[in-house]
Amino acid sequence: MTQSDGHAIHFSPVKETQVQGGGSLQLLQQQRGKARAGLFAGVPGTSREGKHLRGGPKAEPADASLRSPERGPFAKAPVAVPEPRGAGTQSSPPETPSRGSDKPSASPAEPSRLCSLPCSPPLPPYLLASRPPELPQPRHAAPAFFLGSDRVFSVKATSLPVQPESGSKHAGTQRAGGSSAGPGCRGGSGGTAPAGDGRAGSDRLHCPRRTGRARAGLRGGARERRRTPPSGPLLGRGVRRRRGGAVRGRGRLEERPAALPRSRTRVGRAGAHGGAAPARLRPAAPAPSPERGTRQSPGFPWLRAPDGSSGAVPPPAVAHAPAGEAAGELRARMPEAVRLRKRRSVLYSSAGGAAAQRGAGAAAPAPLLALALALRTLNCFLVQTSFVPDEYWQSLEVAHRMVFNYGYLTWEWTSSLRGYSYPLIFASMYKALQLLAKDNVQLLIWVPRLAQAVLAAFADVKLYSLVQHLENSETAKFVLFCQLCSWFTWYSCTRTLTNTMETILSIFALSYYPIKGSKMGNSCKYLALVALAIVIRPTAVIPWMPLVFSHFLQEQRKADLILYNCIPVGLVTVGTSLIIDRVFFGEWVLVQLNFLKFNVLQNLGTFYGSHPWHWYFTQGLPVVLGAHLPFFIHGCALAPRRYRVLLLAVIWTVLVYSTLSHKEFRFIYPVLPFCMIFCGYSLKYLKAWKKTAASFLLLSNLVPALYTGLVHQRGTLDVMSHIQQLCNHSQQSQAFVFILMPCHSTPFYSHVHCPLKMRFLQCPPNLTGNVSYVDEADVFYSNPLGWLNKEFYNDTLLPSHFILFNVLEQEISSFLALRDYEKIATVFHTHVPQGRVGSHISIYRRKTEMNYP
Repeated sequence: MTQSDGHAIHFSPVKETQVQGGGSLQLLQQQRGKARAGLFAGVPGTSREGKHLRGGPKAEPADASLRSPERGPFAKAPVAVPEPRGAGTQSSPPETPSRGSDKPSASPAEPSRLCSLPCSPPLPPYLLASRPPELPQPRHAAPAFFLGSDRVFSVKATSLPVQPESGSKHAGTQRAGGSSAGPGCRGGSGGTAPAGDGRAGSDRLHCPRRTGRARAGLRGGARERRRTPPSGPLLGRGVRRRRGGAVRGRGRLEERPAALPRSRTRVGRAGAHGGAAPARLRPAAPAPSPERGTRQSPGFPWLRAPDGSSGAVPPPAVAHAPAGEAAGELRARMPEAVRLRKRRSVLYSSAGGAAAQRGAGAAAPAPLLALALALRTLNCFLVQTSFVPDEYWQSLEVAHRMVFNYGYLTWEWTSSLRGYSYPLIFASMYKALQLLAKDNVQLLIWVPRLAQAVLAAFADVKLYSLVQHLENSETAKFVLFCQLCSWFTWYSCTRTLTNTMETILSIFALSYYPIKGSKMGNSCKYLALVALAIVIRPTAVIPWMPLVFSHFLQEQRKADLILYNCIPVGLVTVGTSLIIDRVFFGEWVLVQLNFLKFNVLQNLGTFYGSHPWHWYFTQGLPVVLGAHLPFFIHGCALAPRRYRVLLLAVIWTVLVYSTLSHKEFRFIYPVLPFCMIFCGYSLKYLKAWKKTAASFLLLSNLVPALYTGLVHQRGTLDVMSHIQQLCNHSQQSQAFVFILMPCHSTPFYSHVHCPLKMRFLQCPPNLTGNVSYVDEADVFYSNPLGWLNKEFYNDTLLPSHFILFNVLEQEISSFLALRDYEKIATVFHTHVPQGRVGSHISIYRRKTEMNYP
């Protein structure tokens, strides 16, 4: 017996009783099976067979001579039947005939010896706290008998008195080291025993026979029982634990705390052989009033005192000590609050490894977001050149007309090939500036671009968070480095192109895409972002086709994915787009269908140029990747298998666009972030050359980024500042600007912001099917001088200003000199003139009595 601070744990040897007859082995097996099924069903740390599991209490046998029948002396030795401590007489168990024996079985009226035993060993307080109030109410702790596979022994542990809580209906707290009767047990038939009497009827608890499915669960086979987790009392076969706190079994429903700690209490060798009790069984020193970080122990309404009142349970701390004295002494030493230790669970970890577990739910740090915002803002102001006409004519020009009611719409809007969803974003910004009376031309130019830069910064951080979640912080840093260093991303991400918004939405959608090992996957979110990208630019469906198809193949509930995700998201996004276009077009039109029909089915994009089928492989992708190309190829060979779907999306996109005649660099820009993931992998696995490779990437991308952002093709934007000065002139109504350049070479009213009369050469495609169709720009460049003489046959029709490339000056110089035009400014445009595009832009003004700037 061991005794420590009011806890008495008894290990008493079990007397052996000779079993009459020759069925000792069979009787032992039957009794052991009943004991395991009935007594140990709710014992934490043991299975239904009485086997010790990891984390549960385990007692060391005091005598190694007693062994299981399969291994030694019990094969033909008398059967050891446990006898309660303090029993006055020895009684033999009822004789149970072995198989094939002629001896009759025990009388049905004879009470079962097992039902006189207590039903469970002492339980920790956190397991007692989970018992429902309607369970039977034991009065005292009782001796617990263990019939294990190695030894038959008995344990008795007295419980500590309960400290009632003030203001609680069910005041009472069970401290560590306390004992309790097992589930489904009731007190003995003998009323209340004298204090300190361990043989009283209240120390003897009876096990009522289980009925219904609960009893059927106890009869399960050994194979089923081995799968039962060690989840505490009242949990039988078929138990399913839920994180919310409910534990469902076949026979009953029990409410559990949401964060139930695992039992780590063990009865060590010192406690089993008479030494000091383990430290966790000793009551803690008295503690002050509860502070922050402490939690009051809950009351146990099913624990009753010997007088029947609820509150403290005062069993004696020593076997024969008066209950009142022991209760008062131990109550004075009990703390009022228990400080809990925070633990982080790593259960249900997937096969993705520790990296996925570490990165789960990891948010990007604030300094990283601040860095990305600062870089993209700088990026925005360091890009002062023009790329393609669509960055103005498909966004800003349309938004300006929507808000200020003047401007110009190209043929794509008159033919319902473009939707108003994307220009509506910038129109809302323009409307806010108008309401604030801050709608000056500089804010109209820079506010949309700054908004685009902010979105690009968030997309960069989202890409970092995705890789950090899937891999680790080191890989994520290299991917972000590659993304920030990419010259083409620097050149394009702050422009008001539909391709830029498509790329940003693709990054956000990829962060919620259910890649293998990701715990941030959300089908509804990523499908909604993909649908929004398709509404803005219908060609966004091309890179996402293999990704969505791969998700569909991996999804187990395919019908739910279609019915509850794809269809609702599609209806909402397409319906919203239809309503917006109905408001501005004045009729119901599905612009996405018209766009795909024009560019893919009819392939009318060849009107603006055509390239060979291999152009994306030989020029497009190598130019867009730049110095990242060798790292991309190297990363494709190193990246894990789950990223093959991203590589498939890149290859699929390039192949599909290669089948179209009209090709541009910006078309494959949405798959560039996918390539940066593979480039980051390549940098991570470069051992000795890692710093050298990073320096090479930085320098090799910095030069083209700065050149294309500050030098190349900047003349078409600089010339608009000269035109904008006409708006401040007193003779503004008489000014007339004619832009003799390839169609849509410059922005228009969004960069002037005044109702100035302006004109440019038209170049709509052949929408009528006329075989001999030639647009206005081609007619002009075929004979510039003749076209001018024919168009301006009267001097009253002449514009006040001509704007043209220097390659055209020699051809129309006679016309300009004859009509009294003089050159007032020359603007640099590019170092690489080609075709109709010259290196400089010339501004000519007509000499009249009006003094134009």
